[in-house]
Amino acid sequence: MPSWGPVFQTPQQAHLQPVIQLYDDGRAQFQLLLPSCLTIALLNIYRNPQNSAQSADGINAVSDVEMQEHYDEFFEEVFTEMEEKYGEVEEMNVCDNLGDHLVGNVYVKFRREEDAEKAVLNLNNRWFNGQPIHAELSPVTDFREACCRQYEMGECTRGGFCNFMHLKPISRELRRELYGRRRKRHRSRSRSRERRSRSRDRNRGGGGGRDRERRRSRDRERSGRF
Repeated sequence: MPSWGPVFQTPQQAHLQPVIQLYDDGRAQFQLLLPSCLTIALLNIYRNPQNSAQSADGINAVSDVEMQEHYDEFFEEVFTEMEEKYGEVEEMNVCDNLGDHLVGNVYVKFRREEDAEKAVLNLNNRWFNGQPIHAELSPVTDFREACCRQYEMGECTRGGFCNFMHLKPISRELRRELYGRRRKRHRSRSRSRERRSRSRDRNRGGGGGRDRERRRSRDRERSGRF
């Protein structure tokens, strides 16, 4: 599988906005500020093996099954890397377009803006599959508006050079696995909050709860019930 590693030359980060901060003593500090975004774009990072592996007669040398397995493996690796290194991923999509501005683009939408900013700054110093990563913040938050509806229905006449996103689907099994983990985490956090809330309620109640339990215990002993 592709390896993740550092890059020794940082690519130009056009998404950064230069700002000069002035201090009371007259000093000035040059800063680079990121626009507020939840989504990042990893440009041209996915390589579809069916686009490059064709026989002399134009027939794909990679079967659909092999292609899906390759894609699921890629998707899981990137998704897991984003969550483990930078923060919770709300949604991730991969473009199957052929146009230069969309081919192989991966869009990762985080739950928190600070996680997206941290990911962009760090990923632009890393390699993936032997190539430097080019990451930038993206204004896309609603992928339903950005994707090609005709492609989803199998009716897009513009093919891979359509200017709307052709989002490549992962297998149902992988979707359940990746996004199911997130739902389990949310349920676990919710239960933890409920337990903390009940604990605070008991603490605020002082010894009243224990007194009531002792009275009920004495009543059960008198009546002969457990």
